[in-house]
Amino acid sequence: MRDGAAGMVDESRRPRSHPESLGEEELCRIVGLKLAHPNWGPRKIRELYHRQHGKAASESSFKRVLERSGLSQKRKVRPGSQSGRLCSGRTAQEPNQVWTVDFKGWWYNGLERCEPLTVRDEYSRYLLELRALENARSETVQKSFERLFERYGLPEAMRSDNGSPFASRSAVHGLSRLSAWWVALGIDLERGRPGHPQDNGAHERLHRDISLELQCLGRIDQNSLELWRQEFNEQRPHEALGMRCPSELYQHSARRYRGGVQQLDYAQMITRRVNKNGKINWANNQLFVTSSLAGWSVGLQPTDQDQLEVWFARLLLGWIDPQTASFRRADILPKTAF
Repeated sequence: MRDGAAGMVDESRRPRSHPESLGEEELCRIVGLKLAHPNWGPRKIRELYHRQHGKAASESSFKRVLERSGLSQKRKVRPGSQSGRLCSGRTAQEPNQVWTVDFKGWWYNGLERCEPLTVRDEYSRYLLELRALENARSETVQKSFERLFERYGLPEAMRSDNGSPFASRSAVHGLSRLSAWWVALGIDLERGRPGHPQDNGAHERLHRDISLELQCLGRIDQNSLELWRQEFNEQRPHEALGMRCPSELYQHSARRYRGGVQQLDYAQMITRRVNKNGKINWANNQLFVTSSLAGWSVGLQPTDQDQLEVWFARLLLGWIDPQTASFRRADILPKTAF
């Protein structure tokens, strides 16, 4: 034999050359994309490379390049017990079935406090709003939603936590002034369990991305927030979407916004206006319902049990007992609201 006894030793099976081996130019492109998007993983970087340059090497190749460059680390596996679930059980099957809303935890933006409002479409992950508001009062947030509804239309349901201004812990069904307006527009309410942010886990993940990519920059303005929102929607691929971008899936709602609702029509019901103290008049008695509905009308519907159901739009608030002239509230959101 040419190599004698040494030729009997097994040699490496690694090919001396490979038709898809990465050249210097490809390596520089991969590293450049990672530096531009330091919080994106190899899968997202590969998808972006493919969109910009056409054919791309395998995901494992991208992973090796980034690891060898010190730009990527192996992801820690989260124990299954830490993952949450939606308490309502509803999962959006198309755009605008469920919008999710929250305020990103605040940080100091220079000398100011920044706590942007975030609104996203659950199905497409499309980020509808990322806006630093003057404050978190109901009137201010409602104006932001008026702009959103005029641009995108109305969702079928809105999912939020139990905090202000989205909910009121003491009101019937947790209604706040803002969520009462949503109900009047025909939007169902969804809420996570108190103290369980994982019930809106995908929205919390969005906030984590904002923390990693925006909060660390220090002082930013609304233009910076809008540029990030556009990149999130139009450039960032999502694994849950088959590596598509949210803008490729999102469509405006067919339910158009026709302006603010002045009052509700309760056909074949007795109508009562809720006064500024949250009370309605019935049989010369003032019954407290909730101050969140001050100025709105409610409908009273007689039942076979000699009681009166109290309705706000499609939401059953509770029952009036004419004999005791008392109001008993419904404490659990009905299934029709989910």
